[in-house]
Amino acid sequence: MTVKQKLAALLYRSFGRLKIDYDPACPEAEADKQLLPLIRRAVAATLAYEGITQPAYVSVQICTPEHIRELNASYRHKDAETDVLSFPLWERDERPEKGLLELGDIVISYRRAAEQAAELGHSLHREIAFLAIHSTLHLLGYDHERSPEEDEDMCRRQKNIVSSVYQK
Repeated sequence: MTVKQKLAALLYRSFGRLKIDYDPACPEAEADKQLLPLIRRAVAATLAYEGITQPAYVSVQICTPEHIRELNASYRHKDAETDVLSFPLWERDERPEKGLLELGDIVISYRRAAEQAAELGHSLHREIAFLAIHSTLHLLGYDHERSPEEDEDMCRRQKNIVSSVYQK
């Protein structure tokens, strides 16, 4: 971890420089009181890993399969359920470097996250942490669908960040 990453981690952990607008839009997510702190850790760790020290804001919704399918159809023209969608406000080279960094929106399908966790043999919380990290990287301008090199880079970043957030 670089000095800038350590400073960013300290700032987010100590001074609450991360604002999350959280919407548990399905009964399972509303009942799970561990999700918001987990998502906060995942997003903060991603920002710290990227060396971002400015205050940041992100909107996170945990939703039903029907809702994420509607969003996927509307915005990506894919009429299918997916695990996570990211709606960035900035391209990577357009992000403001001072003031509040409004990242955009993260939408996670609770059911799809649970299915993937079972398929991969790990906990639902680990999967949701991974999806929050994956989506935050998209909000920061990374896109694994652009090229094999960017896919490899994003996978490396995700692996490093997940290991710092979720070690169970």
